Amino acid sequence: MNQLIPIEKIENKILHLRGKKVMIDEDLALLYGVPTKQLKRQVKRNIERFPEDFMFELTKQEYRSFLRCQIGTSSWGGRRYFPYAFTEQGVAMLSSVLNSKKAILVNIQIMRAFTNLRREILTYTALKRKIDGMEKTYDSQFKIVFTAIRQLMVEETKPKPRIGFHR
Repeated sequence: MNQLIPIEKIENKILHLRGKKVMIDEDLALLYGVPTKQLKRQVKRNIERFPEDFMFELTKQEYRSFLRCQIGTSSWGGRRYFPYAFTEQGVAMLSSVLNSKKAILVNIQIMRAFTNLRREILTYTALKRKIDGMEKTYDSQFKIVFTAIRQLMVEETKPKPRIGFHR
């Protein structure tokens, strides 16, 4: 692996699920260059290294509502098992069970991506505090400006449209 995977590509694979930032087994397998089946096999062989705060299996509801459009299908029309979601600590543990030079290099990039996201969240929080402080010191003439800024800062939580035919 002469060329590192761009951090932006990894950041796009980090999802927010159950209040945690996670990566899905299929995305990780793709980054590591191994079949998802092999990644899951190695995890099962070393399951004691993956407590629930490191890795968990998605529920049927999580799979259907949140990830269905993002996950590929097997040859018979669907995944046979629900995907695993790995937290940052679980991803770090993966490099030890996959035990290859590529796994180590990919893990370094993934850890950098998680760090970047944390840094962005801290920057966002600091900016929000500054705006709150400024809003208290300025008069009502600026109220419309602060209202517009707050609308830009609100994270949109609209459900993603479903793709394909629905039953």
